[in-house]
Amino acid sequence: MEIKLAKTAGFCMGVRRAVDTVLDVSQHETGRKIYTYGPLIHNPQTIELLKNRGITAIKHIDEIADPKNALLVIRAHGIAPGDRRKIKESGVKIIDATCPKVGYVQAIIKKHTALDYTVVIAGDREHPEVDGLWGYTEGRGVIVSTLEDAEKIPAMEKVCIVAQTTQDSDHYREIVRKIQKKNPRAVVFNTICSSTEKRQEEIISLAAEMDALFVVGGKNSANTRRLADLARKQNTTTFHIETVRELKNIDLGPYKSIGVSAGASTPNWIIDQITDHLAEKKSRPNKKTAFLLNLWLWMVKTDFYSALGAGCLALAGMLLQNIPLSVASIAVASFFVYAMHVLNRLVTSKESGLIGSFREPFYLRHEKMFCLAAFASLLVALLLSLTGSIYAFGLLLFISAAGGIYNMKLLPGNRRFGRLRDIPGSKNFFTAVAWGIVTAVLPALSRGWDFSAGMAVAFIFTFVLVFIRSAMSDIIDMQSDRLLGRETIPVIIGKEKTQALLKIILLILLAILIIAPIAGWSPTLSIFLVLCVLYVWICFGLCDRRAGFSGATIEGLLETSYIIAGFAVLGWLVFRWS
Repeated sequence: MEIKLAKTAGFCMGVRRAVDTVLDVSQHETGRKIYTYGPLIHNPQTIELLKNRGITAIKHIDEIADPKNALLVIRAHGIAPGDRRKIKESGVKIIDATCPKVGYVQAIIKKHTALDYTVVIAGDREHPEVDGLWGYTEGRGVIVSTLEDAEKIPAMEKVCIVAQTTQDSDHYREIVRKIQKKNPRAVVFNTICSSTEKRQEEIISLAAEMDALFVVGGKNSANTRRLADLARKQNTTTFHIETVRELKNIDLGPYKSIGVSAGASTPNWIIDQITDHLAEKKSRPNKKTAFLLNLWLWMVKTDFYSALGAGCLALAGMLLQNIPLSVASIAVASFFVYAMHVLNRLVTSKESGLIGSFREPFYLRHEKMFCLAAFASLLVALLLSLTGSIYAFGLLLFISAAGGIYNMKLLPGNRRFGRLRDIPGSKNFFTAVAWGIVTAVLPALSRGWDFSAGMAVAFIFTFVLVFIRSAMSDIIDMQSDRLLGRETIPVIIGKEKTQALLKIILLILLAILIIAPIAGWSPTLSIFLVLCVLYVWICFGLCDRRAGFSGATIEGLLETSYIIAGFAVLGWLVFRWS
């Protein structure tokens, strides 16, 4: 089954700007209660997440109990001038997140109303954007929703026609044509947002290619409903769904190709859940391939793949230091990493609320089993480290305790950085440090070895791979992290700067791996490990092109950089023995 995700799916510029504005305000505003004038966007799941962060949607200014200590965000749809005056008179501080495209339409109406034109607004009567636009006509405007409404427009001396920014382009042209029959000198403005037009063009194109279409978005979203209607007009089986739960009752068997699009107010994490579910239902070419692929995805979902990767990195770390191979050291790294990842996922899954990853259902169904497995793995890792040396045991015990402290509240009150995990980038840094210790430092301590240049090379190698892999996941989850209030590196400095930073770090690692054997810091194995660097560089493309890949597949491909280290070791050993 082929799955194709529309390039235009997800937040449009105006919605993204409004959401970012509210989140920025909530992050820095501590003394005022934050409200939005009506639901910020037409997506109930996002509204619920904002509500959890203390951001309340109101219908009337009278709902604000203490205007002097309140802050009101005007949503992307904009508001009427009369409503704006009432808000200012109340004393509430205003943050205007009106979409610039809507602001442009407002300016046209205001200008032509002042010139005594009758302004005709083509749009949905009940839509908040249209309500705000009509307010600029000073009560003399006309709202046209259907072709029948357009036919009723009489001949007038001065007529100006504009459209709601999310109108159907073809429908708007028909409305204009009917009005111009009686008003040939009418001034017409194409105020439909270019993003809306691109979505509509793409949904028509997808409908022609695919057997079925899934249009994702709130049932109360006009632009999402319009996309679904456009798809149905192409005689393509179309489903308008709001969440992944609705897919459970739909038989996907008859469809060999499925297209996925989404409204302008649909967040990425909901789209990802839909594509994840569909991708897992893909037909497999044969039974052997299906078994291997399903086994691989199961290992990724259960974090066994991460544990296997840690073992591969421990193997590489010992050989980079010329330490005799120890199965116990490999097992310590694997068991500890498994325990750390599972426990962290159990903690974060409870805080994520509506936003669930591909692991969420499985972890929640078997929470007790995973919790038991994690603590058992941690205990095994500690006991195995004790067989090596007391110093290795002490260090592992320390980083295990540090992992628990990482999630604990250390400072009283609602402080911005009350926990270590609240510090931007801390997850990436501490996770990479923990991996570096168990794969490079603990094996050396277990053998009674002192610090060496080889240990530094091994530690840096693991640290960089894990740090970059963690940060790349944060790039993919950037939108949902912002909604949850997580201040990751991409959230703080942006996607492009994060990718540039990661590439610089990766190039530094590349230089170290090439120089290490020349300088005598480590054996020639470091040259073979350059394969991991090249693979990670290719993986940067996964941050941009997600169509057709499930979340589990993306995570698995990123973690494969650790497995490649194991293959690099095998290649080096064969090279040495030949």
